Amino acid sequence: MIPNTLSIAGVDPSGGAGVLADVKAMSALGAYGMAVIAALTAQSTQGVTGVSPVPAAFVAQQIDTLFADVRVDAVKIGMLGQQPVTRAVAERLAHWKPAHIVLDPVMIAKSGDALLEPSAVNELRESLLPLATVLTPNLPEAGVLVEASAVNNLRDMRRVAEKLRRLLNDSGERWVFLKGGHLPGQDTIDLLHDGDRMIELPGRRIDTRNTHGTGCTLSAALAALLPQTGGDMPEAAKRAKAYLVAAIGQADKLKVGSGQGPVHHFHDWW
Repeated sequence: MIPNTLSIAGVDPSGGAGVLADVKAMSALGAYGMAVIAALTAQSTQGVTGVSPVPAAFVAQQIDTLFADVRVDAVKIGMLGQQPVTRAVAERLAHWKPAHIVLDPVMIAKSGDALLEPSAVNELRESLLPLATVLTPNLPEAGVLVEASAVNNLRDMRRVAEKLRRLLNDSGERWVFLKGGHLPGQDTIDLLHDGDRMIELPGRRIDTRNTHGTGCTLSAALAALLPQTGGDMPEAAKRAKAYLVAAIGQADKLKVGSGQGPVHHFHDWW
């Protein structure tokens, strides 16, 4: 059965991040992609020039209308922007209880622009983290969530992954996928942790400036693959990372904008 997967996130008009990137990744990995729009941005490969929030009640209405009609096998949550939207998403997902929730705590764009209000961080920590099947922060986002200083080595990554796992609900399998792309040097080691196992996913940095939307793409790939692997998180994570690495490796075939361009979501197709 082809899984139906939902992205709840913001819109990046350039298509490199947000719901457009999510639906591309889901489609490339054999899932039927859907989207609930949680925020609007004026954005290009060079940065974010504006953010326009979507009313929380309308975000909730989008979710309820969709779930009332469509079987949703996995949900990916990305940019939510504001505290009321974050609360509304948590309330509606707690009601509908999808089997898999991939939470990408989007706080800052690749360009450095803020995408989550400070007041929303606590709401995300208290309301959304307990619902997540897997949390996929990068190192700066992880530092904000556990109120820790900058992480720049594997030992500290392990410590932070353990702290993050304690923020998740203990019922069922809950995972932290801590992304090591901000580590210094050429190694990009990710950690996958469920409170017991600490699995290293090794990688090497690829020489390209076209890395816009890598976090969105990885979390969307996880949402697409979890239903197809029967919820096998280590297998889904390995496949999602392999897909992203290939998408980054082929990114220079695209010529999109003059800043940090997108990865090549359809590298296997075009």
